[in-house]
Amino acid sequence: MSVTVLAPRKAAKGEAAPPTAVERRGPSRPARLAPSRLRLQGRAVAAAFQGLDALVVVLLTLAVAMNWQPTPSLLAFGTLALAGVAGLGVFKAYEFGRRESLMLHLARVGVGLALGAALALLAVAPFMSAPEAGRVAVAWTASTLSVLGGLHVVWWSMIQRSRKNGRLTPNIVVVGATPAADRLIAALLRSRDANVLGVFDDRVGRAPHDVRGVRVLGDTRAMIGHRIMPYVDRIVICVPQNARQRVRQLMARLRLLPNEIVLLVEGGDTSGEAAEFERLADVPLATISGMPRDAWRAFSKRTQDLVIGSIALVLAAPIMLLVALAIRLDSPGPVMFRQRRHGFNNEEIVVWKFRSMRHDAADADATRQVTADDDRVTRVGRFIRRTSLDELPQLFNVLAGEMSLVGPRPHAVGMRTGDVESARLVAEYAHRHRMKPGITGWAAINGSRGPVNTPEEVRRRVALDVAYIERQSFWLDLYILLMTIPCLLGDRSNVR
Repeated sequence: MSVTVLAPRKAAKGEAAPPTAVERRGPSRPARLAPSRLRLQGRAVAAAFQGLDALVVVLLTLAVAMNWQPTPSLLAFGTLALAGVAGLGVFKAYEFGRRESLMLHLARVGVGLALGAALALLAVAPFMSAPEAGRVAVAWTASTLSVLGGLHVVWWSMIQRSRKNGRLTPNIVVVGATPAADRLIAALLRSRDANVLGVFDDRVGRAPHDVRGVRVLGDTRAMIGHRIMPYVDRIVICVPQNARQRVRQLMARLRLLPNEIVLLVEGGDTSGEAAEFERLADVPLATISGMPRDAWRAFSKRTQDLVIGSIALVLAAPIMLLVALAIRLDSPGPVMFRQRRHGFNNEEIVVWKFRSMRHDAADADATRQVTADDDRVTRVGRFIRRTSLDELPQLFNVLAGEMSLVGPRPHAVGMRTGDVESARLVAEYAHRHRMKPGITGWAAINGSRGPVNTPEEVRRRVALDVAYIERQSFWLDLYILLMTIPCLLGDRSNVR
Protein backbone atom coordinates (compact mmCIF):
# COMPACT_ATOMS: atom_id res chain seq x y z
CA MET A 1 0.00 0.00 0.00
CA SER A 2 1.40 3.38 -1.02
CA VAL A 3 0.93 6.54 0.98
CA THR A 4 0.82 9.98 -0.64
CA VAL A 5 2.12 12.82 1.50
CA LEU A 6 0.67 16.20 0.63
CA ALA A 7 2.82 19.27 1.12
CA PRO A 8 1.31 21.69 3.64
CA ARG A 9 -0.23 24.89 2.35
CA LYS A 10 2.03 27.88 2.74
CA ALA A 11 0.72 30.32 5.32
CA ALA A 12 -0.52 33.67 4.04
CA LYS A 13 0.85 36.91 5.47
CA GLY A 14 -0.48 37.44 8.98
CA GLU A 15 -1.77 33.86 9.20
CA ALA A 16 -0.41 31.08 11.38
CA ALA A 17 1.12 27.98 9.81
CA PRO A 18 -1.42 25.38 8.62
CA PRO A 19 -2.17 22.63 11.17
CA THR A 20 -1.51 18.95 10.87
CA ALA A 21 -4.44 16.53 10.77
CA VAL A 22 -3.93 15.62 14.45
CA GLU A 23 -3.97 19.17 15.82
CA ARG A 24 -6.51 20.74 13.46
CA ARG A 25 -9.54 20.41 15.73
CA GLY A 26 -7.87 20.94 19.08
CA PRO A 27 -9.22 19.72 22.43
CA SER A 28 -12.28 21.97 22.56
CA ARG A 29 -13.82 21.89 19.10
CA PRO A 30 -16.88 19.64 18.58
CA ALA A 31 -16.80 16.92 15.96
CA ARG A 32 -19.36 18.85 13.94
CA LEU A 33 -19.77 22.62 13.84
CA ALA A 34 -23.31 24.00 13.69
CA PRO A 35 -23.97 27.57 12.42
CA SER A 36 -24.95 30.10 15.06
CA ARG A 37 -28.55 30.24 13.77
CA LEU A 38 -28.95 26.55 14.69
CA ARG A 39 -27.48 26.91 18.16
CA LEU A 40 -29.95 26.19 20.95
CA GLN A 41 -30.04 28.47 23.99
CA GLY A 42 -29.73 26.34 27.07
CA ARG A 43 -32.01 28.43 29.25
CA ALA A 44 -34.69 28.43 26.57
CA VAL A 45 -34.47 24.64 26.22
CA ALA A 46 -34.69 24.19 29.99
CA ALA A 47 -37.66 26.57 30.15
CA ALA A 48 -39.44 24.53 27.47
CA PHE A 49 -38.83 21.31 29.43
CA GLN A 50 -40.09 22.93 32.62
CA GLY A 51 -43.23 24.22 30.91
CA LEU A 52 -44.02 20.80 29.43
CA ASP A 53 -43.45 19.14 32.81
CA ALA A 54 -45.80 21.61 34.50
CA LEU A 55 -48.49 20.89 31.91
CA VAL A 56 -48.08 17.12 32.41
CA VAL A 57 -48.26 17.46 36.20
CA VAL A 58 -51.47 19.50 35.96
CA LEU A 59 -53.08 17.01 33.55
CA LEU A 60 -52.10 14.01 35.68
CA THR A 61 -53.39 15.73 38.82
CA LEU A 62 -56.71 16.37 37.09
CA ALA A 63 -56.87 12.73 35.99
CA VAL A 64 -56.28 11.50 39.54
CA ALA A 65 -58.83 13.97 40.94
CA MET A 66 -61.54 13.04 38.41
CA ASN A 67 -61.21 9.35 39.25
CA TRP A 68 -61.20 9.89 43.00
CA GLN A 69 -64.17 8.95 45.16
CA PRO A 70 -65.73 10.69 47.01
CA THR A 71 -65.70 14.14 45.35
CA PRO A 72 -62.09 15.41 45.61
CA SER A 73 -60.98 18.56 47.34
CA LEU A 74 -59.92 21.05 44.66
CA LEU A 75 -57.70 22.80 47.20
CA ALA A 76 -55.89 19.54 47.97
CA PHE A 77 -55.22 18.57 44.37
CA GLY A 78 -54.39 22.13 43.26
CA THR A 79 -51.84 22.44 46.06
CA LEU A 80 -50.46 19.03 45.10
CA ALA A 81 -49.83 20.11 41.49
CA LEU A 82 -48.16 23.38 42.49
CA ALA A 83 -45.99 21.70 45.10
CA GLY A 84 -44.89 19.01 42.60
CA VAL A 85 -43.73 21.59 40.07
CA ALA A 86 -41.97 23.56 42.82
CA GLY A 87 -40.25 20.40 44.09
CA LEU A 88 -38.76 19.72 40.65
CA GLY A 89 -37.32 23.23 40.64
CA VAL A 90 -35.93 22.98 44.17
CA PHE A 91 -34.03 19.79 43.34
CA LYS A 92 -32.64 21.29 40.11
CA ALA A 93 -34.31 18.86 37.76
CA TYR A 94 -33.54 21.17 34.82
CA GLU A 95 -29.80 21.68 35.15
CA PHE A 96 -28.68 18.54 33.24
CA GLY A 97 -25.05 18.76 34.38
CA ARG A 98 -22.44 17.49 31.95
CA ARG A 99 -21.12 14.94 34.43
CA GLU A 100 -24.53 13.98 35.76
CA SER A 101 -25.59 10.40 34.95
CA LEU A 102 -29.11 9.51 33.89
CA MET A 103 -29.74 7.67 37.16
CA LEU A 104 -28.67 10.66 39.27
CA HIS A 105 -30.88 12.93 37.18
CA LEU A 106 -33.90 10.64 37.61
CA ALA A 107 -33.20 10.54 41.34
CA ARG A 108 -33.50 14.34 41.40
CA VAL A 109 -36.87 14.08 39.66
CA GLY A 110 -38.15 11.42 42.05
CA VAL A 111 -37.04 13.22 45.21
CA GLY A 112 -38.45 16.51 43.92
CA LEU A 113 -41.87 15.00 43.28
CA ALA A 114 -41.88 13.15 46.62
CA LEU A 115 -40.96 16.35 48.46
CA GLY A 116 -43.71 18.22 46.65
CA ALA A 117 -46.29 15.59 47.58
CA ALA A 118 -45.21 15.62 51.24
CA LEU A 119 -45.39 19.40 51.51
CA ALA A 120 -48.75 19.54 49.75
CA LEU A 121 -50.30 16.94 52.03
CA LEU A 122 -49.06 18.76 55.11
CA ALA A 123 -50.72 21.92 53.81
CA VAL A 124 -54.11 20.26 53.20
CA ALA A 125 -54.05 17.78 56.11
CA PRO A 126 -56.77 19.67 57.99
CA PHE A 127 -59.16 19.15 55.03
CA MET A 128 -58.58 15.38 54.54
CA SER A 129 -58.45 12.29 56.72
CA ALA A 130 -55.06 10.61 57.20
CA PRO A 131 -55.95 7.42 55.25
CA GLU A 132 -57.35 9.46 52.38
CA ALA A 133 -54.27 11.69 52.32
CA GLY A 134 -52.02 8.62 52.17
CA ARG A 135 -53.95 7.11 49.25
CA VAL A 136 -53.87 10.42 47.38
CA ALA A 137 -50.10 10.69 47.91
CA VAL A 138 -49.44 7.17 46.62
CA ALA A 139 -51.69 7.50 43.56
CA TRP A 140 -50.40 10.93 42.57
CA THR A 141 -46.70 10.18 43.14
CA ALA A 142 -46.87 6.87 41.25
CA SER A 143 -48.56 8.41 38.20
CA THR A 144 -46.44 11.55 37.98
CA LEU A 145 -43.16 9.72 38.65
CA SER A 146 -43.79 7.11 35.96
CA VAL A 147 -44.75 9.64 33.29
CA LEU A 148 -42.21 12.35 34.17
CA GLY A 149 -39.51 9.72 34.59
CA GLY A 150 -40.06 8.64 30.99
CA LEU A 151 -40.11 12.24 29.81
CA HIS A 152 -36.86 13.06 31.57
CA VAL A 153 -35.17 10.08 29.93
CA VAL A 154 -36.11 11.72 26.64
CA TRP A 155 -34.99 15.19 27.83
CA TRP A 156 -31.65 13.82 29.06
CA SER A 157 -31.02 11.98 25.78
CA MET A 158 -31.85 15.10 23.75
CA ILE A 159 -29.41 17.18 25.80
CA GLN A 160 -26.61 14.64 25.34
CA ARG A 161 -27.20 14.46 21.59
CA SER A 162 -27.36 18.26 21.24
CA ARG A 163 -24.09 18.63 23.11
CA LYS A 164 -22.35 16.09 20.90
CA ASN A 165 -23.46 17.71 17.65
CA GLY A 166 -22.47 21.20 18.85
CA ARG A 167 -25.97 22.70 18.89
CA LEU A 168 -26.22 23.36 22.61
CA THR A 169 -22.78 24.50 23.73
CA PRO A 170 -21.78 28.06 22.73
CA ASN A 171 -18.69 28.54 20.55
CA ILE A 172 -16.16 31.26 21.29
CA VAL A 173 -12.84 32.46 19.90
CA VAL A 174 -10.25 34.24 21.99
CA VAL A 175 -8.28 37.30 20.91
CA GLY A 176 -4.92 37.54 22.66
CA ALA A 177 -2.72 34.64 23.78
CA THR A 178 -2.38 36.11 27.29
CA PRO A 179 -2.26 34.51 30.76
CA ALA A 180 -5.94 35.41 31.20
CA ALA A 181 -6.72 33.56 27.95
CA ASP A 182 -4.77 30.57 29.25
CA ARG A 183 -6.80 30.52 32.48
CA LEU A 184 -10.08 31.00 30.60
CA ILE A 185 -9.35 28.12 28.21
CA ALA A 186 -8.22 25.89 31.10
CA ALA A 187 -11.46 26.60 32.97
CA LEU A 188 -13.58 25.86 29.90
CA LEU A 189 -11.70 22.66 29.15
CA ARG A 190 -12.59 21.48 32.65
CA SER A 191 -16.23 22.53 32.62
CA ARG A 192 -16.99 22.08 28.87
CA ASP A 193 -19.52 24.90 29.19
CA ALA A 194 -18.24 26.51 25.97
CA ASN A 195 -16.17 25.38 22.99
CA VAL A 196 -13.04 27.40 22.23
CA LEU A 197 -12.63 27.14 18.46
CA GLY A 198 -9.38 29.05 18.19
CA VAL A 199 -7.14 31.88 19.29
CA PHE A 200 -6.18 34.97 17.29
CA ASP A 201 -3.24 37.19 18.19
CA ASP A 202 -1.71 40.11 16.29
CA ARG A 203 1.71 39.13 17.59
CA VAL A 204 1.86 36.07 15.33
CA GLY A 205 5.65 36.07 15.29
CA ARG A 206 5.84 36.00 19.10
CA ALA A 207 2.57 34.21 19.92
CA PRO A 208 2.69 30.53 20.90
CA HIS A 209 1.61 27.83 18.46
CA ASP A 210 -1.36 27.03 20.70
CA VAL A 211 -2.88 27.78 24.09
CA ARG A 212 -3.72 24.64 26.06
CA GLY A 213 -3.90 22.79 22.74
CA VAL A 214 -6.26 25.36 21.16
CA ARG A 215 -4.52 26.47 17.99
CA VAL A 216 -3.56 30.07 17.23
CA LEU A 217 -5.30 30.56 13.87
CA GLY A 218 -3.72 33.87 12.87
CA ASP A 219 -3.98 37.59 13.54
CA THR A 220 -7.12 39.72 13.65
CA ARG A 221 -6.79 40.55 9.95
CA ALA A 222 -7.05 36.83 9.17
CA MET A 223 -9.99 36.70 11.58
CA ILE A 224 -12.17 39.12 9.57
CA GLY A 225 -12.82 36.69 6.73
CA HIS A 226 -12.00 33.43 8.47
CA ARG A 227 -14.32 30.59 7.54
CA ILE A 228 -14.82 29.64 11.18
CA MET A 229 -16.50 32.94 12.16
CA PRO A 230 -20.11 32.04 11.10
CA TYR A 231 -19.93 29.30 13.74
CA VAL A 232 -18.77 31.67 16.52
CA ASP A 233 -21.27 33.00 19.07
CA ARG A 234 -18.91 35.23 21.00
CA ILE A 235 -15.49 36.85 20.63
CA VAL A 236 -13.58 37.22 23.91
CA ILE A 237 -10.78 39.79 23.95
CA CYS A 238 -8.19 38.93 26.64
CA VAL A 239 -5.74 41.80 27.10
CA PRO A 240 -3.53 43.22 29.86
CA GLN A 241 -5.07 45.87 32.10
CA ASN A 242 -2.80 48.66 30.87
CA ALA A 243 -3.26 48.00 27.14
CA ARG A 244 -6.00 50.59 26.56
CA GLN A 245 -4.67 51.69 23.19
CA ARG A 246 -4.54 48.09 22.02
CA VAL A 247 -8.13 47.53 23.17
CA ARG A 248 -9.31 50.55 21.17
CA GLN A 249 -7.51 49.31 18.08
CA LEU A 250 -8.96 45.82 18.43
CA MET A 251 -12.50 47.11 18.93
CA ALA A 252 -12.20 49.38 15.89
CA ARG A 253 -11.02 46.46 13.78
CA LEU A 254 -13.46 43.84 15.06
CA ARG A 255 -16.52 46.09 14.74
CA LEU A 256 -16.61 44.87 11.14
CA LEU A 257 -17.85 41.52 12.45
CA PRO A 258 -21.48 40.80 13.48
CA ASN A 259 -20.43 38.51 16.34
CA GLU A 260 -20.94 39.54 19.96
CA ILE A 261 -17.72 40.88 21.51
CA VAL A 262 -16.88 40.83 25.22
CA LEU A 263 -13.79 42.06 27.02
CA LEU A 264 -11.87 40.19 29.70
CA VAL A 265 -9.31 42.56 31.20
CA GLU A 266 -6.35 40.81 32.78
CA GLY A 267 -5.45 42.19 36.20
CA GLY A 268 -3.05 41.21 38.91
CA ASP A 269 -5.78 39.67 41.09
CA THR A 270 -7.25 36.45 39.68
CA SER A 271 -9.59 35.70 42.59
CA GLY A 272 -12.61 37.21 40.84
CA GLU A 273 -12.01 35.55 37.46
CA ALA A 274 -14.05 32.43 38.24
CA ALA A 275 -17.33 34.35 38.20
CA GLU A 276 -16.28 36.20 35.06
CA PHE A 277 -15.39 32.92 33.32
CA GLU A 278 -18.82 31.51 34.21
CA ARG A 279 -20.49 34.60 32.73
CA LEU A 280 -18.46 34.32 29.54
CA ALA A 281 -19.18 30.62 29.24
CA ASP A 282 -22.91 31.27 29.69
CA VAL A 283 -23.55 27.92 31.34
CA PRO A 284 -26.09 26.31 28.97
CA LEU A 285 -28.54 24.77 31.42
CA ALA A 286 -28.40 26.84 34.58
CA THR A 287 -31.37 27.11 36.92
CA ILE A 288 -34.12 29.13 35.31
CA SER A 289 -35.32 32.44 36.68
CA GLY A 290 -37.15 33.41 33.49
CA MET A 291 -36.39 33.12 29.79
CA PRO A 292 -33.94 35.78 28.56
CA ARG A 293 -35.43 38.45 26.35
CA ASP A 294 -33.31 37.58 23.31
CA ALA A 295 -34.28 33.92 23.53
CA TRP A 296 -37.97 34.82 23.76
CA ARG A 297 -37.66 37.22 20.84
CA ALA A 298 -35.97 34.56 18.71
CA PHE A 299 -38.62 31.99 19.66
CA SER A 300 -41.45 34.41 18.87
CA LYS A 301 -39.93 35.36 15.53
CA ARG A 302 -39.34 31.75 14.53
CA THR A 303 -42.92 30.81 15.47
CA GLN A 304 -44.18 33.73 13.41
CA ASP A 305 -42.08 32.59 10.44
CA LEU A 306 -43.33 29.02 10.61
CA VAL A 307 -47.03 29.87 11.02
CA ILE A 308 -47.32 32.77 8.57
CA GLY A 309 -44.74 31.27 6.19
CA SER A 310 -46.65 27.99 5.94
CA ILE A 311 -49.94 29.79 5.27
CA ALA A 312 -48.27 32.06 2.70
CA LEU A 313 -46.74 29.08 0.90
CA VAL A 314 -50.12 27.35 0.60
CA LEU A 315 -51.80 30.54 -0.68
CA ALA A 316 -48.94 31.36 -3.06
CA ALA A 317 -48.61 27.84 -4.51
CA PRO A 318 -51.00 28.45 -7.48
CA ILE A 319 -49.25 31.74 -8.32
CA MET A 320 -45.85 30.06 -8.10
CA LEU A 321 -46.99 27.34 -10.52
CA LEU A 322 -48.18 29.96 -13.02
CA VAL A 323 -44.92 31.92 -12.73
CA ALA A 324 -42.89 28.75 -13.24
CA LEU A 325 -44.92 27.90 -16.37
CA ALA A 326 -44.50 31.44 -17.76
CA ILE A 327 -40.72 31.32 -17.23
CA ARG A 328 -40.49 27.94 -18.94
CA LEU A 329 -42.45 29.19 -21.97
CA ASP A 330 -40.66 32.55 -22.16
CA SER A 331 -37.00 31.55 -22.34
CA PRO A 332 -34.80 28.44 -22.24
CA GLY A 333 -33.17 27.46 -18.97
CA PRO A 334 -34.14 26.38 -15.47
CA VAL A 335 -37.12 27.90 -13.68
CA MET A 336 -35.17 28.53 -10.47
CA PHE A 337 -32.08 30.63 -9.85
CA ARG A 338 -29.79 29.96 -6.90
CA GLN A 339 -27.36 32.44 -5.42
CA ARG A 340 -24.99 32.42 -2.46
CA ARG A 341 -25.87 35.21 -0.08
CA HIS A 342 -24.93 36.31 3.42
CA GLY A 343 -27.20 35.07 6.20
CA PHE A 344 -27.14 35.35 9.97
CA ASN A 345 -23.69 35.93 11.44
CA ASN A 346 -22.15 36.12 7.93
CA GLU A 347 -23.07 32.50 7.22
CA GLU A 348 -23.23 31.80 3.48
CA ILE A 349 -26.63 30.42 2.48
CA VAL A 350 -28.13 29.46 -0.88
CA VAL A 351 -31.15 31.65 -1.64
CA TRP A 352 -33.82 30.54 -4.12
CA LYS A 353 -35.52 32.83 -6.64
CA PHE A 354 -37.47 32.48 -9.85
CA ARG A 355 -35.11 33.05 -12.78
CA SER A 356 -35.67 36.53 -14.22
CA MET A 357 -32.62 36.77 -16.51
CA ARG A 358 -31.47 34.90 -19.56
CA HIS A 359 -29.79 31.71 -18.45
CA ASP A 360 -26.60 32.49 -20.41
CA ALA A 361 -26.35 35.89 -18.67
CA ALA A 362 -26.92 34.67 -15.10
CA ASP A 363 -24.77 36.55 -12.59
CA ALA A 364 -24.52 34.37 -9.49
CA ASP A 365 -21.79 36.59 -7.97
CA ALA A 366 -23.70 39.87 -8.48
CA THR A 367 -20.66 41.50 -10.04
CA ARG A 368 -23.03 43.70 -12.05
CA GLN A 369 -26.24 44.92 -10.43
CA VAL A 370 -29.44 45.25 -12.43
CA THR A 371 -30.07 48.58 -14.17
CA ALA A 372 -33.07 50.10 -15.93
CA ASP A 373 -33.82 48.37 -19.24
CA ASP A 374 -31.17 45.74 -18.46
CA ASP A 375 -30.83 43.54 -21.56
CA ARG A 376 -30.21 40.46 -19.39
CA VAL A 377 -33.76 40.54 -17.94
CA THR A 378 -36.42 38.55 -19.82
CA ARG A 379 -39.98 39.73 -20.56
CA VAL A 380 -41.43 37.61 -17.76
CA GLY A 381 -38.45 38.56 -15.62
CA ARG A 382 -39.30 42.27 -15.80
CA PHE A 383 -42.82 41.59 -14.53
CA ILE A 384 -41.89 39.25 -11.69
CA ARG A 385 -39.06 41.53 -10.56
CA ARG A 386 -41.30 44.61 -10.59
CA THR A 387 -43.93 42.77 -8.50
CA SER A 388 -41.34 40.85 -6.42
CA LEU A 389 -42.94 37.55 -7.43
CA ASP A 390 -39.40 36.31 -8.12
CA GLU A 391 -38.84 36.29 -4.34
CA LEU A 392 -41.65 33.81 -3.54
CA PRO A 393 -39.38 30.69 -3.53
CA GLN A 394 -37.59 32.22 -0.56
CA LEU A 395 -40.51 30.97 1.52
CA PHE A 396 -38.66 27.64 1.40
CA ASN A 397 -35.58 29.38 2.88
CA VAL A 398 -37.82 30.77 5.63
CA LEU A 399 -39.30 27.38 6.53
CA ALA A 400 -35.78 25.86 6.49
CA GLY A 401 -34.70 28.44 9.09
CA GLU A 402 -32.12 30.17 6.87
CA MET A 403 -34.22 33.31 6.42
CA SER A 404 -37.07 35.13 8.12
CA LEU A 405 -40.19 36.72 6.67
CA VAL A 406 -38.97 40.12 7.88
CA GLY A 407 -35.37 41.21 8.13
CA PRO A 408 -32.53 42.83 6.20
CA ARG A 409 -32.54 41.72 2.58
CA PRO A 410 -29.80 39.14 1.90
CA HIS A 411 -27.08 40.55 -0.34
CA ALA A 412 -25.07 38.35 -2.66
CA VAL A 413 -21.62 37.29 -1.47
CA GLY A 414 -19.13 39.70 -3.02
CA MET A 415 -21.82 42.11 -4.28
CA ARG A 416 -20.29 45.23 -5.77
CA THR A 417 -21.43 48.83 -5.93
CA GLY A 418 -19.62 50.23 -8.92
CA ASP A 419 -16.08 48.87 -8.77
CA VAL A 420 -16.02 48.48 -4.98
CA GLU A 421 -17.35 45.60 -2.88
CA SER A 422 -20.44 46.96 -1.11
CA ALA A 423 -19.34 45.63 2.29
CA ARG A 424 -16.29 47.92 2.22
CA LEU A 425 -18.33 51.10 1.85
CA VAL A 426 -19.85 51.10 5.35
CA ALA A 427 -18.03 50.15 8.54
CA GLU A 428 -21.25 48.81 10.11
CA TYR A 429 -22.19 46.75 7.03
CA ALA A 430 -21.80 43.40 8.84
CA HIS A 431 -24.12 44.58 11.63
CA ARG A 432 -27.05 43.92 9.29
CA HIS A 433 -26.16 40.22 9.65
CA ARG A 434 -26.96 40.19 13.37
CA MET A 435 -30.41 38.93 12.41
CA LYS A 436 -31.61 36.48 9.81
CA PRO A 437 -32.21 38.07 6.39
CA GLY A 438 -35.82 38.55 5.33
CA ILE A 439 -38.03 38.40 2.26
CA THR A 440 -39.19 41.91 3.11
CA GLY A 441 -38.00 44.44 5.64
CA TRP A 442 -37.95 47.92 7.09
CA ALA A 443 -35.65 49.13 4.30
CA ALA A 444 -37.92 47.69 1.60
CA ILE A 445 -41.04 49.55 2.79
CA ASN A 446 -39.05 52.76 3.21
CA GLY A 447 -37.90 53.02 -0.39
CA SER A 448 -34.58 51.13 -0.21
CA ARG A 449 -35.49 48.26 -2.48
CA GLY A 450 -33.55 46.67 -5.31
CA PRO A 451 -29.95 47.44 -6.31
CA VAL A 452 -27.73 49.85 -4.39
CA ASN A 453 -25.74 51.64 -7.09
CA THR A 454 -24.02 54.36 -5.06
CA PRO A 455 -22.20 54.50 -1.70
CA GLU A 456 -25.00 56.74 -0.37
CA GLU A 457 -27.61 54.09 -1.19
CA VAL A 458 -25.53 51.44 0.58
CA ARG A 459 -25.23 53.63 3.69
CA ARG A 460 -28.96 54.32 3.73
CA ARG A 461 -29.78 50.60 3.33
CA VAL A 462 -27.45 49.65 6.20
CA ALA A 463 -28.80 52.44 8.43
CA LEU A 464 -32.39 51.26 7.88
CA ASP A 465 -31.42 47.62 8.49
CA VAL A 466 -29.59 48.40 11.73
CA ALA A 467 -32.51 50.57 12.90
CA TYR A 468 -34.87 47.62 12.33
CA ILE A 469 -32.63 45.16 14.21
CA GLU A 470 -32.51 47.48 17.22
CA ARG A 471 -36.31 47.93 17.24
CA GLN A 472 -37.48 44.48 16.10
CA SER A 473 -40.64 43.17 17.71
CA PHE A 474 -43.57 40.94 16.83
CA TRP A 475 -45.83 43.95 16.19
CA LEU A 476 -43.26 45.77 14.06
CA ASP A 477 -42.90 42.63 11.92
CA LEU A 478 -46.67 42.45 11.45
CA TYR A 479 -46.73 46.13 10.44
CA ILE A 480 -43.96 45.57 7.87
CA LEU A 481 -45.75 42.52 6.44
CA LEU A 482 -49.00 44.48 6.11
CA MET A 483 -47.24 47.45 4.49
CA THR A 484 -45.26 45.34 2.01
CA ILE A 485 -48.03 44.80 -0.56
CA PRO A 486 -49.16 48.46 -0.82
CA CYS A 487 -45.50 49.52 -0.99
CA LEU A 488 -44.87 47.10 -3.86
CA LEU A 489 -47.98 48.20 -5.74
CA GLY A 490 -47.08 51.86 -5.36
CA ASP A 491 -43.38 51.46 -6.19
CA ARG A 492 -42.61 52.60 -9.71
CA SER A 493 -39.27 54.29 -9.15
CA ASN A 494 -36.98 51.54 -7.90
CA VAL A 495 -35.27 49.31 -10.43
CA ARG A 496 -35.79 45.62 -9.74
